[in-house]
Amino acid sequence: MSSYNIALNFEDGVTRFVECKAGEKVLDAAFRARINLPMDCSDGVCGTCKCRAESGRYDLGDDYIEDALTDDEKQSGLVLTCQMVPESDCVIAVPASSTACKTEQSKFAATVTKVEKHNDAAVVLEMDVDGAPPVFLAGQYVNIDVPGSGQHRSYSFSSLPGESKISFLIKKISGGVMSTWLESAQPGNKVQLTGPMGTFYLRAVERPLLFLAGGTGLAPFLSMLEVLARANSQQKVHLIYGVTRDLDLVLVEDIQAYTLRLPNFTFSTVVAATESAHPRKGWVTQHMPAECLNDGDVDVYLCGPPPMVDAVRQYFDENGVEPASFHYEKFTPNAALVNA
Repeated sequence: MSSYNIALNFEDGVTRFVECKAGEKVLDAAFRARINLPMDCSDGVCGTCKCRAESGRYDLGDDYIEDALTDDEKQSGLVLTCQMVPESDCVIAVPASSTACKTEQSKFAATVTKVEKHNDAAVVLEMDVDGAPPVFLAGQYVNIDVPGSGQHRSYSFSSLPGESKISFLIKKISGGVMSTWLESAQPGNKVQLTGPMGTFYLRAVERPLLFLAGGTGLAPFLSMLEVLARANSQQKVHLIYGVTRDLDLVLVEDIQAYTLRLPNFTFSTVVAATESAHPRKGWVTQHMPAECLNDGDVDVYLCGPPPMVDAVRQYFDENGVEPASFHYEKFTPNAALVNA
């Protein structure tokens, strides 16, 4: 008998995965996992368990009343978890916090296997998970406890979901808590992680994609590209990777490798520093080909520092660009990630 992974994304950014058996309703699978999703009648009458299915195939049957779920709501992706029977892996947005549903963030441990420095710009941290591989959506992040500090920092996975080997691309910050620890970190060091979290993740691919990465905001796109490559995606994907200095351009070879694995993948790099000899200087908005926007029939994903996110949003507004969907994540050093 087959089963499906159901990602429950709570409004406070916490994601929990539950296994839903063939023919089982999502509400029952969540309850079995001790997650109390909103509900009242559990018979398709009250509508209390209404959530939004963001991806996946499912059957709602016809044992509910229209007062609980109208046809318009159904067409827009709303579902009743007390009636929803998945037919594939699904992602569901739950309009409640994880604490209200009496669940909590997942915690797991990992062992450092590699600390690779890239100039003075970034560090690639690789670890082996101690136990079952973490399940997450490509683009999501975790909180990593910095050993000996009593503090944690948030980083997006750059690795493929569901693998025992995980990796992160971490910006080097002079005097930063994580950067300082990484100076002496060695293979064999143990680390505690909490997650996954975040609403910035790769949705179902139904149209061309435009990826906009700022600095170490490249990390989630490496995870997304690996997912697309494993799925043999034929969709057009263009990545624009913008940095401040030439030395900040890291892992370009890794990006280049995807041009051989994804037939319709292209990318470009942009450097902001005026003294740079890079062929494309300035901001990513100055090097955004019109064909990549596909007259608005495009899904845009953006991960970068707040000024970059604000500049792209302003560019879209001023130029009348209305993408089919626009997902972004802001990050600042030593601060939590902000999704939209």
